[in-house]
Amino acid sequence: MSLTSRIANIFSTSPSPHLAPSDETRRIGAFSSGGYGAIQDPQTELDRKNLLEETMEEEEEARPPYLHSMLAGGIGGTTGDLLMHSIDTVKTRQQGDPHIPSKYTSLSSTYSKIFRQEGVRRGLYGGVTPAFLGSFPGTIIFFGVYEYSKRHMIDAGVNHSLAYLAGGFIADLAASVVYVPSEVLKTRLQLQGRYNNPFFKSGYNYRSTLDATRTIARQEGVSALFYGYQATIWRDLPFSALQFAFYEQERNLAMKWVGGSDIGLPLEIATAATAGGMAGVITCPLDVVKTRIQTQINPPEAAPVGPAMKSSNLQRGASQVSGAAYTPASMHASPSKRAISTSSPSTTVPKSGSVPLDTSSMVTGLRTIYRTEGIAGCFRGVGPRFVWTSVQSSTMLVLYQVLLKHMKTLQLAVDEGNDIA
Repeated sequence: MSLTSRIANIFSTSPSPHLAPSDETRRIGAFSSGGYGAIQDPQTELDRKNLLEETMEEEEEARPPYLHSMLAGGIGGTTGDLLMHSIDTVKTRQQGDPHIPSKYTSLSSTYSKIFRQEGVRRGLYGGVTPAFLGSFPGTIIFFGVYEYSKRHMIDAGVNHSLAYLAGGFIADLAASVVYVPSEVLKTRLQLQGRYNNPFFKSGYNYRSTLDATRTIARQEGVSALFYGYQATIWRDLPFSALQFAFYEQERNLAMKWVGGSDIGLPLEIATAATAGGMAGVITCPLDVVKTRIQTQINPPEAAPVGPAMKSSNLQRGASQVSGAAYTPASMHASPSKRAISTSSPSTTVPKSGSVPLDTSSMVTGLRTIYRTEGIAGCFRGVGPRFVWTSVQSSTMLVLYQVLLKHMKTLQLAVDEGNDIA
């Protein structure tokens, strides 16, 4: 099935070939009220009520408790984020490098250079503490809100596909309050690397996550922890909505094909990876604009530029990209308050010589890139983004399903023990 057909089917209002229990519930209700016309096999009113009760019980049994969903989602999402953290560090260095020419080029050379010069803990895994502190509660909130909103919309008669789509959208909006500030801290520490880093001057120099939080709040205000919030929301809300709409539909098809709810590990991985990958491809233009808005360096104010000014301008460029306070020698210059690209997965490295967007509008940015760079510019970095979102999504969602099964088994064992006691 083509990507276009998949997207069309997502928003189709025709009945799904695989009806979930709640669909059956509505069908039975419609039959009993005559909504679907005559019933081929007449049943008594008692039989219909018994069937309705059995179906409702099956539906409730198929829905895991909210606590199970939240814990499984939190562990799965955090594991996926931490698994991709070193690659995220490489992309952050490439995106936020203020040096001209850039110190970092390809992904492989950047990875090896950071590892060789700065090691794993302070280098490739710099910023892992705020990443964890934001990812775990953020995904707990996400899955809790997603399950709650999805179930209530389905029970209210909303089309399943629209419920999945809206549920992902609402859940990401709720979680963004937690994960955006953590991402700002994470990306600054990733760009900085080691404290007093002798190999890379980023414009940041925090001793720890706590020191970074205090310094940003004191020097730039608490609002600085939400730099890039609007651009992040523009990209991540559609991504999460599409990811879960694709995932739920593909998993329903897989369950129909297998003939049960246990579709096996290969299909679990395939459905999760393709859902994340397709959502990543579709939202790639939004990722391109978000990255360009957050990482571009504002041109310096018109002034004679002599040899003595070149070094100062480069230093100011680093401050502008990072949003950090500028050095006393250049306090007369007002630094830009743009953060480097926050919120994984951001896989687009700005092209050298790209036209400055000079806007915070996502729509204006899309138009500018399309007009100056064409469709290829809008999908710059689509390959890495597809791989990134596929791996992260499959890790998160496969672990989510595995943990739900283990929690259900454990809960049944506990319940049986209580019954015996």
